[in-house]
Amino acid sequence: MFEKVLIANRGEIAVRVMRACSELGVETVAVYSEADRNAGHVRYADEAYNVGPARAAESYLDGEAIVDAGERAGAEAIHPGYGFLAENADFAARVEESSLTWIGPSSDSMRLLGEKTSARRAMSEAGVPVVPGTTDPVDSAEEIAEFADEHGYPVAIKAEGGGGGRGMKVVSGPEEADDQLESAKREGEAYFDNDSVYLEKYLEAPRHVEVQVIADREGEVRHLGERDCSLQRRHQKVIEEAPSPALADDLREEIRGAAREGVDAAEYENAGTVEFLVEGEEFYFLEVNTRIQVEHTVSEALTGIDLVKEQLRVAAGEPVSFAQEEVSLDGHAMEFRINAENAAAEFAPATGTIGTYDPPGGIGVRVDDALRGGDSVGGEYDSLIAKLIVQGRDRAECIARSRRALAEYEIEGLVTIVPFHRLMLTDEAFRAGEHTTNYLDEELDPERIEEAQERWGPAGSAGDDDADDDEEGETVEREFVVEVNGKRFEVNLEDRSGFAAAAEAGGSGSGGRSRAGRSGGGNEGGQSTSDDDSGDSGGDGTSVSAEGEQVTADMQGTILSVDVAAGDEVSSGDVLCVLEAMKMENDVVASFGGTVAEVAVSEGQSVNMGDVLAVLD
Repeated sequence: MFEKVLIANRGEIAVRVMRACSELGVETVAVYSEADRNAGHVRYADEAYNVGPARAAESYLDGEAIVDAGERAGAEAIHPGYGFLAENADFAARVEESSLTWIGPSSDSMRLLGEKTSARRAMSEAGVPVVPGTTDPVDSAEEIAEFADEHGYPVAIKAEGGGGGRGMKVVSGPEEADDQLESAKREGEAYFDNDSVYLEKYLEAPRHVEVQVIADREGEVRHLGERDCSLQRRHQKVIEEAPSPALADDLREEIRGAAREGVDAAEYENAGTVEFLVEGEEFYFLEVNTRIQVEHTVSEALTGIDLVKEQLRVAAGEPVSFAQEEVSLDGHAMEFRINAENAAAEFAPATGTIGTYDPPGGIGVRVDDALRGGDSVGGEYDSLIAKLIVQGRDRAECIARSRRALAEYEIEGLVTIVPFHRLMLTDEAFRAGEHTTNYLDEELDPERIEEAQERWGPAGSAGDDDADDDEEGETVEREFVVEVNGKRFEVNLEDRSGFAAAAEAGGSGSGGRSRAGRSGGGNEGGQSTSDDDSGDSGGDGTSVSAEGEQVTADMQGTILSVDVAAGDEVSSGDVLCVLEAMKMENDVVASFGGTVAEVAVSEGQSVNMGDVLAVLD
């Protein structure tokens, strides 16, 4: 076994890997950016190294700096976690060429299964069913039309290097082909440095089922059952569970067997996940995630097997520590992603400083996190702040226990999607296990999400900021605890008496539950569009100053295209640039006509909420 391991990641997954290392007697090395100098994973590690400035692209994606930190620390191996460089075959190769060991599949396996077209070919050759599609890249709308003639619309265009919905566009008819092809190629280039795309028949209402596998150097492959990840928004998983509530036992075993056969044929090593789409009694290979996944905890809850420890053992040359027949899948488990997002505002990312942080406990409850009270959640990184994993003897008990645990979860200072999770556990379709991948985006009434946010979220977090503005001045909603005849009550009161400014300035408050109107400097959770005090903040991503109108980013994202240049004349409503955020393309438009004085961003650039995108005169 290794003596020291560097974890090339941050947040809860870095701490989760460090905990496994600690139990094995392995010392840990953290890397961090300037923004993460005091982050939880840095505090937990035995030692830590600064690898760059705040932006992820310049720190956690700097493979050279990370390998250098590992060598300087005397580490023997690198664990990539998930996200960032975890599925980057070039980074894996860099580690393989260094003095360090890569804890994951080989770079060759990552290239074979990371590119969707080659993965489809490999799985098809192994006898695993695949969704009808192309095995070669496509470049024209004519090719899309030819594919649709054979398989029908809708057609999915997918980036070869994509995943999690990024780089995927759906064509409903021939008139959309050109625009969607351009959009998919643009996202592929921006996120994966690869604008190559391919086609698949789009399944409109499938289940998303995946199988966790672990394989060693001797070719021994084990599975830890399947997980159902069908509850998604814009192809981003929100709640995962195991076993799938929708599979008959014979189909369940067939899918598990196909996953083992596929990775065995690909000579795969270490942990991975084989993902499938299921419609009726048919299932189709989707992709292989060549890393540990966010939802690996669900499989751990059912089996009692520590997957990260298995990763470490396999990378150190040891065999998988259990036989397939020793894998026992007991009860039912669910994972809830605790994201810093406002579900009532189309899951927009939220920022802020955590006040009270009180996670749930009790039998069958696990929380993976790295944050504590006083920590800040900025816009530099992913919105996932914790994972709640709940296990019960069956699905009914798991749901009941989850409702209790989510009701106990107290996070003040920023908006989270805990209210949304609580809603889903009362939702008839979810409770019956009848939801599909399009349920959230196409069927669930958004008003129910707003009502849940108002009922269970921080005071006022679901509404429009303008609702707080009235002729009488600012409104502050505050929470008080009172006793009446010895019984305790929590009471929310609106104050219109003018002491909002005092509360904002640091007077007696309610632990982050008060909220001033827009003129007080932005709404709770850091969702203000501009922090510039030199002018009046607008509600459309603009702020006006003596230098002109600054057009700012409403949320963290990536610039997919810049459509203007300095000196251009624009009219109200003209698109200035396209910002991808939360897997949606957002047109950033001019609110009035004028001249472009400055373009402050370039294609492919990551931006934070409030960053200036352009200046108009």
